[in-house]
Amino acid sequence: MNTEWIAVDWGTSHLRVWAMRDDTVLDQAQSDKGMVRLAKGEFQAALLNLTEGWLGQAPVDVIACGMVGARQGWVEAPYSTVPCEPTPVVPIRVPGTDTRIRAFVVPGLKQTAPPDVMRGEETQIAGFLASHQNWDGVICLPGTHSKWVQVSAGEVVSFRTFMTGEMFDLLRGQSVLKHSIGEGWDDAAFAEATADALSKPEQLAARLFGLRAADLLQGQDGGVARAQLSGFLIGAELAATRPYWLGQQLAIIGAEDLSNIYAKALKQQGAFVETANSTQCTLAGLLQARNLTRQTA
Repeated sequence: MNTEWIAVDWGTSHLRVWAMRDDTVLDQAQSDKGMVRLAKGEFQAALLNLTEGWLGQAPVDVIACGMVGARQGWVEAPYSTVPCEPTPVVPIRVPGTDTRIRAFVVPGLKQTAPPDVMRGEETQIAGFLASHQNWDGVICLPGTHSKWVQVSAGEVVSFRTFMTGEMFDLLRGQSVLKHSIGEGWDDAAFAEATADALSKPEQLAARLFGLRAADLLQGQDGGVARAQLSGFLIGAELAATRPYWLGQQLAIIGAEDLSNIYAKALKQQGAFVETANSTQCTLAGLLQARNLTRQTA
C-alpha cells in the first residue's frame, strides 16, 4: 500500500485510524478501543490490531490526537497554555514502541482562568485554520463536551467547555425522562424549545420536568420530547455563550447531523454560520503535526 504515515484520532470511547500518503487517505479502520477501555500497557496492541496490514520493515510515523495523550493514555502529552497556536509544540514521542512505528501524540490545550482543557479539538482547529488563512472569529465544536473557541491571529485566545451532549445522554437514558424521550425528531419543537431556553435559561430545570408531565398528561410524542430536550439544553448553552457568537464570524466543526442542529439554532438567532467536516479538519491538523515532527527529526 506504500503507507507514508498513519493518522490516529483516539478518543475516550473510540479509536479511528487512517493509512495516509501525504494528505491522501489510502485506507481507514476503527474500533471501540477508546482510552477508557484500555489499560496502560494495551494501547500499542489496540493500534497494531487495526494497522498491522499497513506496516512494512521501515518504521512508519503514527501521529495521534485526543485522549490518548491524557494521564491515563498511552503517553501523557502536557497541555500547552492559551493564548497560543492550536498546535504550538512538537508532538510527544511515545517511548519503547514496536520497531515498525514511531508514534507521536499531539498535546492538548489548557486555560488557567477560568480553568478549562481540551484534547483533540486543538487538532481540528489547526486543520480548519490551515484552509482558512487569516481567519478570526469563533469556532464551535459540538459534541459530548462542546467547545467554544475564540481565534485571533492564528492563535486560540480563550475557550469554554459545556457538557451539553453528556447531559443530553444522561437525562435521556438515566433520569425520569427516559420514560418519555423517543427516537424521532420535530424541527418546530426544537426551534421553540431553543428560543424558550435562550430567553429564559433560569427556567431550564422546570422545562425539563415539563417534558415528563407533557407525556403523562397529554401523551406527548417521544420524538417531540427528544427535540425539545435537545432544544432546551442547546438553548441554555447558546444563552451562556452569547458573548462568543453574537456578531462574530462563526464556524462549526463537528459530525454533520449535530453541526446542522447547532447551525439551525444559531441561524434562528440571526447568526452567520459556516460548517466544516470534523474528519477532514482532524486529518488536516494531524498532517500539520506530522510536518512538525519531520522538521525536528
